[in-house]
Amino acid sequence: MPGPLAESGFTLLLVCTGNICRSALAERLGRAYLDEVLGAQAGAVRLVSAGTQGVVGSAMHPHSDLVLRGYGAAGGDFRAQQLTESIAAQADLVLSMTRTHRREVLRLNPRGLARTFTLREAADLLGLLGEHAPDGRGFDERARGLVQAMAEVRSRRTADDNDDVPDPISGPVEAHEEAGELIVGTLLPILGRLAAMVREPEDVARAAPRR
Repeated sequence: MPGPLAESGFTLLLVCTGNICRSALAERLGRAYLDEVLGAQAGAVRLVSAGTQGVVGSAMHPHSDLVLRGYGAAGGDFRAQQLTESIAAQADLVLSMTRTHRREVLRLNPRGLARTFTLREAADLLGLLGEHAPDGRGFDERARGLVQAMAEVRSRRTADDNDDVPDPISGPVEAHEEAGELIVGTLLPILGRLAAMVREPEDVARAAPRR
């Protein structure tokens, strides 16, 4: 089971109901993606998931694990955990699977509004920002600046039913596949933006002329 959130670094928290389908798949998919694109730098972004009604200690749902394997990742030793006030408060960015989950996160941590979004909402807000590049001395500062910028453009977007990733828990494997497709299409662009910010200092240094 995951332990307390890291004292330093940038932490992204993914939230659903039981933490065995949507948020579990998102966490392990995101981890595999970051490991692939960032290699040794992948630890710059810590991915954590939890459930508002967490099936504590349970492995990922077999159907979600099957879908995850189709994307080249796996549940492995994943174990579900319960969302707590502490976990919500320590995250730098919270992405929930539905608006109901977002409300529960904010009930636990009312001060976290500016960094708490549904996953699909966050992806849209990132699109509204375009190529916006936050200022900052290091990755953590720039990443938090990006989250702040997302919150600032929130008023330009109208929320609707499309903000939710439907719960596949009682459905066939096809329902888990549909949830997986929605998560891939929304989470990976967000992680891609963060990954580009992780790599930026190295790229800038490589491009600098030698003296």
